[in-house]
Amino acid sequence: MARHVPREIAPGVHMLTLGRGVAASNAYLVRSGGGTWVLVDAGWRASAPAIEAAAGRLLGPDVRPTAILLTHLHPDHSGAAGALARSWEVPVYAHADEVVMAAGRYLPERSMPLDRWVVVPLMNVLPARRRAAVEAAGDITDVVRPLAASGAVPGLPDWEYVPTPGHTPGHVAYLRRGDGVLISGDAVLTVDLSSVVGAVTGRRRLAGPPWLTTWDRAAAQRSVEALAALNPRVLAPGHGRPLALGTARALQALARGAAVTAPRAAGRRAGLAPGPVLRALRRRAGSDGCC
Repeated sequence: MARHVPREIAPGVHMLTLGRGVAASNAYLVRSGGGTWVLVDAGWRASAPAIEAAAGRLLGPDVRPTAILLTHLHPDHSGAAGALARSWEVPVYAHADEVVMAAGRYLPERSMPLDRWVVVPLMNVLPARRRAAVEAAGDITDVVRPLAASGAVPGLPDWEYVPTPGHTPGHVAYLRRGDGVLISGDAVLTVDLSSVVGAVTGRRRLAGPPWLTTWDRAAAQRSVEALAALNPRVLAPGHGRPLALGTARALQALARGAAVTAPRAAGRRAGLAPGPVLRALRRRAGSDGCC
């Protein structure tokens, strides 16, 4: 897939891949039934110009989103959220259990192996002023808001959020139940980032979140099971290519603990939904006026 070019993977849902190799993550530009749009996840901090350019290319230079939605607050998904929110003058939404991370500071009770083994030791050797600057750069407390407990999604009346804790305490996925489109964040990936081979080669495999950056692996597995129970038709992951054929069956196998190779039938061009699947989704979504 061409870098920084949004590609439609489901009606009104465009995926934008930011970064390269193991550092690449996905953001989604999603249109609502009323003609407005939101951004789901925001890549790395340096991703802001690429996201703004992609939004302008797709939607027009003067069209701003109604909100930025986050699956979780990790720097490869929330990095550009603050800069974009301030530029566009829109709020950022995350689960209430995630908002505590918005100050950009290390919290021991929410740490993951990478924090304990790498990030904290590095931060501890920084001069106090430099450490404060790093934390301040990641602070989005001025723009972040908690998602409503009802499950409603700001700016997307035909979507709902699904709590999927484990990778982080307040991780969520976003579901359009009408046609089964699921933006899974890091709760479920289509690339194996938990092995050296997978991370280096980008091996396509349905997988849970990378264990090195996961807060609670048992909770993460329960979240995989919860998503499998939704029987989604299209999986739009935080890392890797979208999956549009055999999605529910593959996710159910993953929930049972099986290793699942992401089928190449998910799309000849970079895993996009193949023509018949996308047309069927359009017909199904058309009754909601989503596109």
